[in-house]
Amino acid sequence: MGINTTSTIMMVRPVQFRLNEQTAVNNYYQKALEGITPENVQARALSEFDDFVEKLRSNGIDVIVINDTLEPSTPDSIFPNNWISFHDDGVVGLYPMYAKNRRLERRPDIIDQFSEDGYKITNIIDLSGAEGSSKFLEGTGSLILDRGNRIAYAAISERTHPDVIKDFESAFGFEVVSFTANQTVDGKRLPIYHTNVMMALGHEFAVICLDTIDDQAERKMVVDSLENSGKEVIEISESQKAHFAGNMLQVENKSGDRFMVMSAAAYISLEEDQKNKILRYNKDIISSSLDTIEALGGGSARCMMAEVFLPKN
Repeated sequence: MGINTTSTIMMVRPVQFRLNEQTAVNNYYQKALEGITPENVQARALSEFDDFVEKLRSNGIDVIVINDTLEPSTPDSIFPNNWISFHDDGVVGLYPMYAKNRRLERRPDIIDQFSEDGYKITNIIDLSGAEGSSKFLEGTGSLILDRGNRIAYAAISERTHPDVIKDFESAFGFEVVSFTANQTVDGKRLPIYHTNVMMALGHEFAVICLDTIDDQAERKMVVDSLENSGKEVIEISESQKAHFAGNMLQVENKSGDRFMVMSAAAYISLEEDQKNKILRYNKDIISSSLDTIEALGGGSARCMMAEVFLPKN
């Protein structure tokens, strides 16, 4: 089984963070904060971002921080994992985005910077043309990659289209396990906008909210795939998922020690036995307060980190 964790991640430092109205139509985790000015929102998000980066770096994880730009306005730039992925064969993936203002986050200068910094880029696979057909696949928000086994997990939604999944399978050489994951909104079961809200993969384990997969056959299919590929399944509840307990990422430091990274809200929501199961496969859990980013952005720790697997020249 190949390696699923990296010691290098890319993060984008926000300059104009706010609630994105274009994504709120199907991201039911976004919440407006009353009585707070745009300046205070940005200040809070920036403080949460900087504290998070410092915690990662203090544990020996290499964080490449990219500064966002004021123009064009990209309120969700803090979540780069949706538009780009970096792979150990030197491939960079670019993805079709649901919200028009999020498409502006795709910055060629960021890719150029990686080349200038000595990373080997052998190919750029650009799936973003599917936007012209209103079909989307939002990177490692839509796809949970088991890189070592060449398997990806995808919950179908407005942002995760089956046709683009097929394009991804063909271009990247992954087998995709597709299913539907729902949450209750106003008494209705509606698709969860991103797969990485309800599941996360570590090298030898998976954290997943199985209660979101209403179809029992699909639920069994997902569990069988995880277990057959050597993962221990660690279940979380729908309530814990609502606190972003599914939005985690396993990383490692330069010494090879592994860590599970999540928000403070996610950590607080976990039971002790769940934490202990996670700690069997990790040196420690890194958690950081992301309350403002979670409320207005509707995403959490995992969404903020784009894993860098590119080889160095």
